[in-house]
Amino acid sequence: MLDVGDSAPEFELPNQHGDLVRRSDFSDRRLVVYFYPRADTDGCTTEARAFDDALERFGECDTAVVGISDDPVEDLESFAGKYDLEFDLLSDEDGEVATIYDSYGEKRMFGNTFDGVFRNTYVVGPDGRIEAVYEGVNPDDHVEEVLSDLETRPDPPEPTS
Repeated sequence: MLDVGDSAPEFELPNQHGDLVRRSDFSDRRLVVYFYPRADTDGCTTEARAFDDALERFGECDTAVVGISDDPVEDLESFAGKYDLEFDLLSDEDGEVATIYDSYGEKRMFGNTFDGVFRNTYVVGPDGRIEAVYEGVNPDDHVEEVLSDLETRPDPPEPTS
């Protein structure tokens, strides 16, 4: 896993509308980058809806949210539309970004082995450094955990030029 204090790797991925989104687009505030296995499955829907329901609270913490999976843009568009999600869902079809964020690899389910996305979250400060790491999260209460941490965290350091 990447650690607190590490530089967050840059990324550029298409969102559910096909627009490119970069990590550096959020250099004026904190960014929650959460990785999830599959759009429109129970746990991923629970987590996405919880993030969406809490967007105002994240905004009060001067924090944006993006979700990343290896789903194609079309699936993300359908998922976001179905649940009226108001934040960017990013398509990492080859798992390249998830890999550099230590959130992609071999998984086992129902006796099958396959490569997929791990449910991990990072909070990136405006300075591009990782401020918090959450590994193998529970989608039922994860958003509250992140918000609680953000609401008690001091203001982030200003980005350096």
